[in-house]
Amino acid sequence: MTVCIVDTSVLVELLDVPYMNTRHPQVASDLRAKVERPETMLLPMAGIVETGNHIGQIGNGDRRRQCARRFVDFVGDAIDGRAPFTATPMYAPALLRTWLGDFVEWAARGSGFGDLSIKEEWERQRARHTKRRVYIWSFDQHLQGYDTGEP
Repeated sequence: MTVCIVDTSVLVELLDVPYMNTRHPQVASDLRAKVERPETMLLPMAGIVETGNHIGQIGNGDRRRQCARRFVDFVGDAIDGRAPFTATPMYAPALLRTWLGDFVEWAARGSGFGDLSIKEEWERQRARHTKRRVYIWSFDQHLQGYDTGEP
């Protein structure tokens, strides 16, 4: 079974976040196909935090509240195992310190710490699942290349 790590750029589409949802119908269709295969769908903490931040910045209060409710239900379902997604664990301080050591070079390439943590989750899953395809589902070009390919 394939392991799919969902990036913020996809999560905002799935949740139909206003002004960030230009691909919502296609992403919803792609998700259905991934669930039918089936794929293990991982929701990294960075994607949860970044998506929540985007929702909090929606200018219209009613739309912000509606989207926040969808977000809470979606993430709650993932945490409780009622969704096709599984939330990834929080990370220990020692691991975060290791990532900090990589961040200067990562940032120099124009990417943030959230994306670094998603790439590191890909590394962790790749090491755990050596006989499975592990990839990041993202619309961000710098994360699209993280894919072990078919085993």
